[in-house]
Amino acid sequence: MIIKVQPQEDYELLDTGEGHKLERYGDYVLIRPDPEALWNKSLPSTEWEKAHLEFIRKGTKTHWVSKGNSVHTWTIEFGGLTFLIQPSSFKHTGLFPEQVGHWTWMEDIIKKNKENYVGPISILNLFAYTGGATLACAKSGASVCHVDGSKPAVEWARQNATLSHLEDAPIRWIVDDVLAFMKREIKRGKKYDAIIMDPPAFGHGPKDELWKIENNFLELMECCKKILSDKPLFVVINGYTAGYSPLVYENNLRTLMEGRKGVIESGELALSQSHSDIVLPCGIFARWERK
Repeated sequence: MIIKVQPQEDYELLDTGEGHKLERYGDYVLIRPDPEALWNKSLPSTEWEKAHLEFIRKGTKTHWVSKGNSVHTWTIEFGGLTFLIQPSSFKHTGLFPEQVGHWTWMEDIIKKNKENYVGPISILNLFAYTGGATLACAKSGASVCHVDGSKPAVEWARQNATLSHLEDAPIRWIVDDVLAFMKREIKRGKKYDAIIMDPPAFGHGPKDELWKIENNFLELMECCKKILSDKPLFVVINGYTAGYSPLVYENNLRTLMEGRKGVIESGELALSQSHSDIVLPCGIFARWERK
């Protein structure tokens, strides 16, 4: 299964090729490296030369090159939300547009099922970064616990909530190591009706806790089993850099949700170019929905 995201008013994948991608975020065009783009560019070099910002990597050193007026931050409307775009030293912009397919899927599920729950549907978003999934769920009426080990990322997510007029939504903002937080929640007897996660291949918690997906992922799945409510609604696992097949995540979901009636989908997330039939692969996923 491939979930393809088409160009939107404030985001557009203009071109890809030769290890790079050309994107428009609102009024600004960016060039970023992308090793998946192992083909020839479609647009002429004159179009690429119009970019406002380009991310350059030389060895271990990285920096953004601004062409013309210096641009640091701006906002765009995307997926019915407002995001602060802020090019970082890791080449990220604060938005992963390929995720919007998950957001609309979750929004639909929440809206269709919220009358079947006493109180709001409770959602746990792990490795939650700048909060796209958190805000999409909150906008649909769910309560969300947003967990990330990076304080700047959580602050960024809170800014996005304010920009999207969701500053008063029922969101818990947690800066913590994901596994440490989940273990405390389990001891407290806390349960969640849905889980979203985007585990990196490697990372550190706020107290320098080490995360390696090959060492810690199965422990994470065990914690998910203990923290899901008796009426789980959905589980989403995203993957970007670990090099696994989506079948790995699908197999884990089969084990996690064994004995529960539901449907599993797995595959790739992708972005469609606006000027050709090229589709850029952007990551893998597996997701379960109760039926």
